[in-house]
Formats: sequence, C-alpha cells, structure tokens
Amino acid sequence: MKKIVCILGIFSLNYLSSIACKVCDRNQPKLLKGITHGTGPQGLWDYTIVYITIIISLFTLYYTIKWLIKPQENNKNHIKYSILK
Repeated sequence: MKKIVCILGIFSLNYLSSIACKVCDRNQPKLLKGITHGTGPQGLWDYTIVYITIIISLFTLYYTIKWLIKPQENNKNHIKYSILK
C-alpha cells in the first residue's frame, strides 16, 4: 500500500510541474513556478486566500477519506458500503 501511495505521489508531482507554460512559469514567484498560469499573487491577501483554500481542501480530503474507509453507519444496506465493495 505504501508503494502505491509513493508512486501516485511521484506521478502527481511530476504532473504538477508540467501544468504551466514557459511564459507563465517565468513570471511566477519561486513558490508557484510550474503550477499556475497568469501573473501570480500580487500581495499578502492573495497568499492568505491561497493558504486558506489549501487548508480547507486538505481538511475536506482528510474527512472524505476517513468516512469512506470507516463509515460510522451501522446499517449494512447503506450506500457507503456499496462504494467499499
């Protein structure tokens, strides 16, 4: 299982580096090089919004995986069990 997670992580990082075009990559700040298009964040509020969005996304991802793996539903006919089969 750990090997699969590592391989998927490597492939996703490789994919992220190929998203932005060369012109956008040159104009981005060092932190975002190769990830986004456009001019990039212009000030402190832009970085704050990005970080808050990342935190919310990671929070959502954690609970999605948690509740898919161990749903706290006792009814064996619940739809979540059809996903796990």
